[in-house]
Amino acid sequence: MTLATEVKKLTDTKPFYAVAGVGDYAVEKLRELPEQLQKLQSRRTEIAKDLPERARTYADKAEGFAKELPEKARTYADKAEGFAKELPEKARTYADEFTQRAVEAYEDFASRGRKVVSKTTGEAALELEELSEAAEPPVATPVRKPRTTKAKA
Repeated sequence: MTLATEVKKLTDTKPFYAVAGVGDYAVEKLRELPEQLQKLQSRRTEIAKDLPERARTYADKAEGFAKELPEKARTYADKAEGFAKELPEKARTYADEFTQRAVEAYEDFASRGRKVVSKTTGEAALELEELSEAAEPPVATPVRKPRTTKAKA
């Protein structure tokens, strides 16, 4: 088989489109990065202003939690036994949900990839068409000699 045939087979598969979709999504998120970084930097400045006050508040809260800790530990120990019994069923439920979400994400990325690839191949086809038109030698039009008529005497 020729290389072109192998490439065509590869590009007609869902995994190929899913990878193209993931790449397009990554590019989209990377383009948003400078804006998000700017937001985080401004947020950091705001948090730094309130830091001493927040530290005092959290120190007071920690003291209160420390006093309640023995009672809460007994309560949570009793609840832990019930959670342990429910764990296998909850794990199955979460695994099923994760599988469903993974399949949906795969389908979304494959769909996104199809759009990207079709757009790109369409643009590439237009560029090739323009290049081929530009590369074709111009067709010469035949030059006609003007008819000369003999003058009648």
